[in-house]
Amino acid sequence: MPHELAVVASSYGKEAELLMEYTGQAASRFAFADILYEKREGIARVTLNRPEIYNAYSSDTLREMTETFRDAAMDDAVGVVVLTGAGDKAFCAGSDAREFSKEFLRRPRNFWKFQGLLSEALNLFRHLGKPTIARLNGVVAGAGNDWNLAADLAIAADHVRFMQMGTRVGLVDAWGATQWLPLVVGERRAREMLLTCDEVTADQALNWGLVNEVVPLKQLDRAVNALAKKLIQKFPECTRYTRQQLDMWKDLAWTLTTGHARDWLAVHATSWEPYEGIQAFIEKRPPDTKMLRELAAAGKSSEFLWGANTRKCENCGAKGIPEKFDYCGKCGGKLK
Repeated sequence: MPHELAVVASSYGKEAELLMEYTGQAASRFAFADILYEKREGIARVTLNRPEIYNAYSSDTLREMTETFRDAAMDDAVGVVVLTGAGDKAFCAGSDAREFSKEFLRRPRNFWKFQGLLSEALNLFRHLGKPTIARLNGVVAGAGNDWNLAADLAIAADHVRFMQMGTRVGLVDAWGATQWLPLVVGERRAREMLLTCDEVTADQALNWGLVNEVVPLKQLDRAVNALAKKLIQKFPECTRYTRQQLDMWKDLAWTLTTGHARDWLAVHATSWEPYEGIQAFIEKRPPDTKMLRELAAAGKSSEFLWGANTRKCENCGAKGIPEKFDYCGKCGGKLK
């Protein structure tokens, strides 16, 4: 090959490589375990595919969601992104309680890392540069509502129920709900949802502005597709910048609070409240909040499961023993 042609071919090759960095990939090229991803007729659909646990997400789920959102943002053939859950029982029930119990209660520092994954996924979803629709096919519980609130628009099936879970399970819904619910449904209603954890019906949600439309389940896809097609018919650059302007208040509330929430929630994972709340949830029983309040009222520790780590073994010198322990965990000697 002549030198000039070789240079041209090389130039085209580099240009093609550069172009690939700014284009999406075929959805079939992705091999995901926790989600389903498809792209058709200008619509990218991301489906949380863990119906056996009400489409709760784990750290692996968040990594997969991040990958799909990044791809959809880069794909100029995609005009709208739809987020939904598999089946008809749940859109999303928040984060996986099993992962919290097995991992984060033991190593709270890893809960800080998990929240970093959540922040990245939510930020990508919110800043795709394209309209997003939450297709609400079932219960929207706890942190699942963060994804509903993060979407531009939402359509719910008429059997859908909404419920915040934070104060019921010993946590705080501080990754979207505390920031955005007051903006969407108003201050008083947001406080009611977050402090009482009472159920909100689909009709209530429509009346409050939490969703844009409520339809029978059989008509959900038709309604979502109709809305998506309507959005695709608008100018993409103007749509992108309109979204950016609309996000001002959400961005302000988010950036001022989530860094603090990430650190506080990681530290809070060492306390009694999330232990009792998450274990009660897994064991399908009511949490014993009364017991914690009674301990505090009696001047005892309601923060540490076995009391503050203040005792010392006079036999072996071990320190930091919980105050409720009768025997030393190191030498087995009886504590005085």
